[in-house]
Amino acid sequence: MEQIQEIEILRELLDGKQYTKLRQHLAELNDADIAALMEDLQEEEMLKCFRILPKDLAADVFSYLDVDNQHLIITSLSEREAANIIDNLMADDAVDMLEEMPANVVKKLLANASPETRRDINQLLRYPEDSAGSIMTVEYVDLKENLTVGQAIERIRKVGVDRETINICYVLDAQRKLVGTVALRYLLLSGEDEVISDIMHENVISVNTLMDQEEVAAQFKKYDFTAMPVVDNEDRLVGIITVDDIVDILEEETTEDMEKMAAIVPSDKPYMKTGIWETFKKRIPWLLLLMVSATFTGQIITSFEDALSVYVALTAFIPMLMDTGGNAGGQASVTVIRGLSLGEIEYRDVPRVLWKEIRVALLCGAALAVANFAKLMLFDRLSLEVALVVCLTLVAAVIMAMVVGCVLPILAKRIGFDPAVMASPFITTIVDALSLLAYFRIATVILHI
Repeated sequence: MEQIQEIEILRELLDGKQYTKLRQHLAELNDADIAALMEDLQEEEMLKCFRILPKDLAADVFSYLDVDNQHLIITSLSEREAANIIDNLMADDAVDMLEEMPANVVKKLLANASPETRRDINQLLRYPEDSAGSIMTVEYVDLKENLTVGQAIERIRKVGVDRETINICYVLDAQRKLVGTVALRYLLLSGEDEVISDIMHENVISVNTLMDQEEVAAQFKKYDFTAMPVVDNEDRLVGIITVDDIVDILEEETTEDMEKMAAIVPSDKPYMKTGIWETFKKRIPWLLLLMVSATFTGQIITSFEDALSVYVALTAFIPMLMDTGGNAGGQASVTVIRGLSLGEIEYRDVPRVLWKEIRVALLCGAALAVANFAKLMLFDRLSLEVALVVCLTLVAAVIMAMVVGCVLPILAKRIGFDPAVMASPFITTIVDALSLLAYFRIATVILHI
């Protein structure tokens, strides 16, 4: 409701050409809120609002807009105006934006950006995608270890306004190697003549530029940091990663895992901005693979046609057995995949995971079999032999499903595949085939067919 009211205020000021009042009103709002309001406006209204913003505020708001709106705004600005936006963006935000822009636009923007901005952006673009180097920012405060506290505070006052954060400062030696950190509060509480090397924290936790972004996120979770230094192979400080970038990474990785678990090729675009043809291309490869693999279940049923013709009642329980097995396998796989992503489960834990899942499967299978046996005898009024076949198969299907569901993701990670690929659809196909084989083998033994 409040959002709608704000949009109406913006439109009223725009229609009345009260640009000074509009500028003052926007300046009172949070950067992220301004971006959210602008994205609900028509394109022409959004462009007018953006041009009204002060230069520094415009860059901050720009970083919160989605890629399509960033592209729209950048291409509508003059080369000088666009370069000013790039110069005022944090380097990591500028890189994120440029990576989504057409090559000709990027070339033009970099050509007009300041030498310092160009250098910082080109440095970040060198690193592999999804590495720590590609998501870090080079806007940090560094201090020499031989500075006094007074000199350090003076340096922070001089350069801190353009830095991502000044809460933690990074101490470097003469070769720019990271030798310590010092929090701003320690600087404020220390005497002006004290030397940085005497008050700094020497046990520094850092990440390498080539570390995968998922591992970086795990380090943030482990140490509960708001910022972490990034060093090269020679331990020289090249940037920092802040917690706001980690939040974006966690959202991106979670979305990617969910898509893989649903047998969809991951996409980096929002659902509503992904075209029909592109969505089709993301979904059809796995659907084709799963369809072909599912034909094995049809072949199994065909090979036992004679048995089914003798006991037609067996056919009615095939969907229930397959669905139950698939659901059990899906539960086990999701639990294990989550454990793998959080670092709670490793390859050496396979025996423990397997033993746990087998015991859980026995309990689940037994409970389902008892409930199903009562239904078959009281309501369906089947013979004891047929009921035993169905219930024993139910237990076997749940055990096989949970074993497959817990082992496959761990093995997938061991050989270098994403564990999420081994999620519900793929596991369900395997479990369906195994459940049918068990069903007909048990039926053959008990019913003598």
